[in-house]
Amino acid sequence: MTSGLDRRTELREFLRSRRARLRPEDVGVPSHGRRRVPGLRREELAQLAGVSYAYYARLEQGYGDTMSADVLEAVARALRLTDEERDHLIRLAQPERQSTTRAAPPPQRLRLSVQHLLDTLGVPAYVVSRRMDILGWNRLAAALFGDWAQLPPEERNVARLAFLSPEARDRFADPERVALSVAGALRMNAGKSPADAHLSSLIQELSQKSEEFRRLWARHEVSCGTVGESVRLRHPLVGEFDLVHEPMALPGGAPMRLVTYHAEPGSRSEEALRMLASWEMEPLR
Repeated sequence: MTSGLDRRTELREFLRSRRARLRPEDVGVPSHGRRRVPGLRREELAQLAGVSYAYYARLEQGYGDTMSADVLEAVARALRLTDEERDHLIRLAQPERQSTTRAAPPPQRLRLSVQHLLDTLGVPAYVVSRRMDILGWNRLAAALFGDWAQLPPEERNVARLAFLSPEARDRFADPERVALSVAGALRMNAGKSPADAHLSSLIQELSQKSEEFRRLWARHEVSCGTVGESVRLRHPLVGEFDLVHEPMALPGGAPMRLVTYHAEPGSRSEEALRMLASWEMEPLR
């Protein structure tokens, strides 16, 4: 498993993991006898993509610089990649489409107008950077997840909380599902910012401190997280209830995402949110 952001290693391991995910019967490839390794063989994937074995083998060795866009698209289709995984493949294979030598972006700060927006929302909401740092939140988010103001700034990070904070994990009925989603989003963000030393350091820290992170990171999942999906929360005062997780990009310079959690109208979860709003914030210890 890689814990850094070496592009060729990432490309090689990503392609191997996606190839291993496919079963021959899923793509109409005859399976003759027992296979020594799971998934498709290189030559089978190359045939599905319509490229030579040598050409695909070079790509899987991490040499994607000379591959045409058509070839990468064909490989993505053969591997049945999601849109997020396809974009990740292209970023790894052809880094010239983005500058990998530029300096890492400076620490991000939340615009005052965005904090005012958070304060007016009637649902739990917070804003995160590409590094998954929590830049701002409203009172309902603090009531739901714990008061992040009680944490040192360097610990206000979604990935760090998801893997290293038992208290934060306890707020979710299925913390492993959340952790897998966070790992997938972190890998996608790392592919977009390979020169970000802060992000690379975060991945290194999580790899050293969390066996669960090492295991999930090795799966090479790439995703935007649980977008539009229902997540079961667990709160010490109102019990378990379901909220829909909805992240969205904020316009402006540095990439930021507004993350909201809302309840289905008329549901018990909506009533639970109302109860939560009437109580004071509970610190996250």
